[in-house]
Amino acid sequence: MSKERHRTLDYFRADVIAGRVALITGGGSGIGFEIAKQFGAHGAKGVVIMGRRQQFLEDAAKLLRNAGVAAEICQGDVRKPEDCARGVKTATDTFGSLDILVNCAAGNFLAVTEELSPNAFKTVMDIDTMGCYNMMHASFEPLKASSFGGVITSITSTLHYTATWWQTAPVAAKAAIDAMTRNFALEWGEYGIRCNTIAPGPVEDTPGLEKLSGGNSKMEFPAIPTRRPATKAEIASSAIYLCLNESITGHWMVVDGGEWFGKQAYMPRERVAQISRRVEKGSRDMGADSSSAPKSKL
Repeated sequence: MSKERHRTLDYFRADVIAGRVALITGGGSGIGFEIAKQFGAHGAKGVVIMGRRQQFLEDAAKLLRNAGVAAEICQGDVRKPEDCARGVKTATDTFGSLDILVNCAAGNFLAVTEELSPNAFKTVMDIDTMGCYNMMHASFEPLKASSFGGVITSITSTLHYTATWWQTAPVAAKAAIDAMTRNFALEWGEYGIRCNTIAPGPVEDTPGLEKLSGGNSKMEFPAIPTRRPATKAEIASSAIYLCLNESITGHWMVVDGGEWFGKQAYMPRERVAQISRRVEKGSRDMGADSSSAPKSKL
């Protein structure tokens, strides 16, 4: 399968989420922008992108509109409940409803733990965990009223599945989002609202990969079983899928090419094959010797 094939989204019909309205935090760039673009390309009635930088949002909305997507913006900070409520109101006032919430706003940086200040730790927790909570809480009533069934998808990570060097704050924040999402799914299922998370690994052409790779985003990925980072379109396709499958809730979907459990081989494949062939030959020889040996009598 060619690399170009991975960059396209031909898994779904062009009208697969027709009529739905989505609100995407962090929608002005990276994964959030790609999700907004793909929602629009697959029939969404409208998308609202929310972020802190007004000009950034205006530029992103212009790109979306040029691509035929009905897009609106809301400048706001997910750490502030009043801004979250305003983002929800923008969606319902502009497009008449809210059916999908995607929490993509996040804060992250590399830091050794002994030099990570309490304020820096709190900042990541406030943006990631409290930001998700604030948006989910503000979205409850319109999502409950959605004729399609409300869908909440939060973009997390796999950092906390084991432990990750220099990432204490986001490890804590993403673990909390996963746990919180299951509880929201448990309590809001009776209202027809489904809550899930998507856990990407490295994603190419994103500010996050550039930042966390120390400026070496074109690096090789020998520890990823698929040997490449994910694409933004692949993350977006997962977000579309979670809008469609009505039995999936309280779930975390890993989209990382196996990166979280990947390990770089400590011995070349060819060397292992040589060793295993010798072992196999020795086993056959031992079997032949034992079958021809005289049997002892009991």
